[in-house]
Amino acid sequence: MIKYFKMLILALLVTSCNSDNKKNNHADYSINKENTALDPQLKDSYERGKLVYNDLCITCHMSNGEGAPKAFPPLAQSDYLKENQEASIKGIKKGMSGEIVVNGITYNSVMAPLGLSNEEVADVMNYINNSWGNNYGKIITAEDVTKVIKN
Repeated sequence: MIKYFKMLILALLVTSCNSDNKKNNHADYSINKENTALDPQLKDSYERGKLVYNDLCITCHMSNGEGAPKAFPPLAQSDYLKENQEASIKGIKKGMSGEIVVNGITYNSVMAPLGLSNEEVADVMNYINNSWGNNYGKIITAEDVTKVIKN
């Protein structure tokens, strides 16, 4: 009887450890798939922007783009980002401070200028605009950033 019990436990351990049905708790934060199929330029800019984001932005806005409550606003599904693309470009390029309202919550913190080139600003905007469920408009180029900064 003990022999059968040991074999049953061993069989359960082997089958549970080798299960192909692993639980996945990770959300898909990859680029919106329709954009990759339509525009290789966007995909390239997105990949460069992801590197910039991971170097400079991830500390405050987090890997999932959700920010830090009451400190740093979310970028994921952000109404402010969607409605204020030019202000967002200026914020990334020149920094920003003062109150902003994002998804109904007021934030009043400082974002220092990051010292990015216009191309890097465009790339990080393309990454943010096409990550975490965002799909906020057309591709942004370095020329677009130049125009926004001059205004």
